[in-house]
Amino acid sequence: MAELMNRDEFRTALENAIKGKSANASPFSIAWAEGKLSRQHLQRWAENHYHYVGPFADYLGYLYARTPDTYTEAKDFLLANMYEEEIGGDRHTDLLIRFAEACGTTRERVVNPDNMSPTTRALQSWCYAVAMREDPIVAVAGLVVGLESQVPSIYRKQTPTLREKYGFTDEEVEFFDLHIVSDEIHGERGYQIVLEHANTVDLQQRCLKICEIGAQMRLLYTTALYTDYVQDDIALPELGLAA
Repeated sequence: MAELMNRDEFRTALENAIKGKSANASPFSIAWAEGKLSRQHLQRWAENHYHYVGPFADYLGYLYARTPDTYTEAKDFLLANMYEEEIGGDRHTDLLIRFAEACGTTRERVVNPDNMSPTTRALQSWCYAVAMREDPIVAVAGLVVGLESQVPSIYRKQTPTLREKYGFTDEEVEFFDLHIVSDEIHGERGYQIVLEHANTVDLQQRCLKICEIGAQMRLLYTTALYTDYVQDDIALPELGLAA
């Protein structure tokens, strides 16, 4: 039977719940980091990614409304995160669309939900369900620790390639530079909220499980981008992966 973990034990367990399931392991991410994707492949990524991250402030808004007022720091974090996404400078989705247009697609295609894959739609739906239905601390674990905290490690591998291989300008890749910094901060604050408020065995176990599921969902989403848009152009053995 599980026992209540101290903060250090719980932090390690949360990190281990994600380990081995990072979206960095997907063939799409590997092809991107190696500079093997075409601009057309990057267009499809942007058109899908918009529908995953575009509603992120909405996910947090539902979560904010259900978080107890006594969790002052957690509510402040959620509100600040929403502010940064939407009005704290350039809207993050506008930066994503700027990159998409630099890849050769259009704002109209990006915002059209008909252009996302079924797997992207599933990830978006999962995020809404977690935000609306889970215990608020469990939801922070899933959305912020399981998903958002992965972003800096993913973009640190992809962003240099965008400049060096594809020749994008600093302005065109601002979306990635911004999230390397902001999501590292958000991820750490998410960890601290979960470590403080998951103070029962049940809550700790539920947080661990949803972190694992969140990581699996992002990996599945990113792998589906390869399956849906890339596999006919780049075979798995070209990426050092078994077919």
